[in-house]
Amino acid sequence: MASEDTAKDSRAVLFFDIDNCLYSRGSKIHDMMQELIDIFFVKHLSLTIEDATMLHQKYYKEYGLAIQGLTRHHKIDPLEFNREVDDALPLDRILRPDARLRRFLLDLDRSRVKPWLLTNAYVTHAKRVVRLLGVEDCFEGLTYCDYAAERLVCKPNEEMWEKAEREAGAESVDKCFFVDDSHLNCRHAQARGWTAVHFVEPDLPVPEAPASKYMIRDLEELRDLFPQFFKSRNQQQAETQPS
Repeated sequence: MASEDTAKDSRAVLFFDIDNCLYSRGSKIHDMMQELIDIFFVKHLSLTIEDATMLHQKYYKEYGLAIQGLTRHHKIDPLEFNREVDDALPLDRILRPDARLRRFLLDLDRSRVKPWLLTNAYVTHAKRVVRLLGVEDCFEGLTYCDYAAERLVCKPNEEMWEKAEREAGAESVDKCFFVDDSHLNCRHAQARGWTAVHFVEPDLPVPEAPASKYMIRDLEELRDLFPQFFKSRNQQQAETQPS
């Protein structure tokens, strides 16, 4: 899997978020991450846990990523944050190869669509998750928030969509399809012209205001939304065509 700029081709690009998208929120990884972020705020900003939680949520709402607020207002090193938060998660004890997810991804017709990862996490976390899920080879590339860069660029910033399009070699915005559990990210992706699909797990409430045109409860529902992207659906269609 590589994240270098690639030559543009005519295929559509199907962008997948990683956290709470390729694996279930029920894994509690999100909750553990929130706790580690709060602890980081307490340790590095000398805050109480209550103030740390409030500031953490404030930065997330304002910037889409807590580390954005930390770098802008407190000169925190993003790589240090990554070491103490994302890379400190005990993922090896939680995530296992997901055969169902792998079958789903392998059914994508690569002659028609390019599977691509798009995450606000740093590259080390992103690669660790897909490796543990056993699907690292199911994607053609990865666009991530580069914590080593002088300025952080993340979803839903316009520059992040541009970066993803460039790195994935997307021909145009109407060739970009996107799946994310974030209401905010889906709204911004759709506003850019992407076909956004809001992933809301079955145990979560349906948002009062839709994030985008499409909403799913299971990644398998993408087969019905975009049958042209799946080998099995294309084969079924070919078999039903009159000879």
